[in-house]
Amino acid sequence: MIVITGATGALNGATVDHLLQRLPASEIAVAVRDVTRAQRFAERGVEVRCGDYADPASLPDAFAGADQLLLVSSSDPAADAVGLHRAAIEAAVAAGVGRIFYTSHQGAAPDTPFSAGRDHAATEELLAGSGVPWTSLRNGFYAHSLTWLTGPWRETGVIAVPADGPVSWTAREDAAEAAAVVVASNGGYEGPRTLTASAAPTFADIAAVASELTGRTIERVVVDEDEWVAGQVAAGQPEFVARFLLGMYQAAEQGFFAGVDPLLGELLGREPRSVRDLPTQPAARPTSVEDSPGPDARP
Repeated sequence: MIVITGATGALNGATVDHLLQRLPASEIAVAVRDVTRAQRFAERGVEVRCGDYADPASLPDAFAGADQLLLVSSSDPAADAVGLHRAAIEAAVAAGVGRIFYTSHQGAAPDTPFSAGRDHAATEELLAGSGVPWTSLRNGFYAHSLTWLTGPWRETGVIAVPADGPVSWTAREDAAEAAAVVVASNGGYEGPRTLTASAAPTFADIAAVASELTGRTIERVVVDEDEWVAGQVAAGQPEFVARFLLGMYQAAEQGFFAGVDPLLGELLGREPRSVRDLPTQPAARPTSVEDSPGPDARP
């Protein structure tokens, strides 16, 4: 039995869809906070269970009988993500889970300015000490977040950022498909595995691509960090979210997202999507912390 958490989210929901192309529905269960939102899986024969990292008492039944468990990570900068992950890992150990998969991040490191990266590094330490075989899927930064991280450049002709550096912007859809391949391999991948697109463009590179695609001159401008945060707050972003995102730009500048790895393309059997494949229309600005870029929020 494979148990997938967070299946009502975009990442692990797509992973379940891909798993259903490889395995019978009877071999898959989803553990979610709100079972009413998982009706589409129930209709396909997938067992739907209630499980919430913030409610440890719900987890033993949610994880029961799991040969393999895919834990989605919390992306809420206001939450105690490591505490939530610890509760899930401890429940998995108690349930006798055979292997834990965890949606981590390429920039997982204890010294990264990006707080989510520090949380992922701490969670991987918990996994390593759990005594259970584990695999962390270190996904590259999700490319769809660029549609709002780049700001209103279509109107202004400027991509204004507080810092710049290479980022292996990776399609969430590709990460979901690759996760299904890894989980279905039944233990074929061990420890941290990096899943990224094949290039790591800077925001200056992205401005050049935007210029090419639109036929206009789009500039990348680096602004003062405090000025950038103030602008985000003025635009309606909570300050703690703006500062959470500032850490991402700082980590990019320091090279935490610069590496690329061929594994994603090997798992997909094709070239991963690039920033050129992003939709041409801007996405809605995130309205809550669970819309933050990076691995999806807990189930």
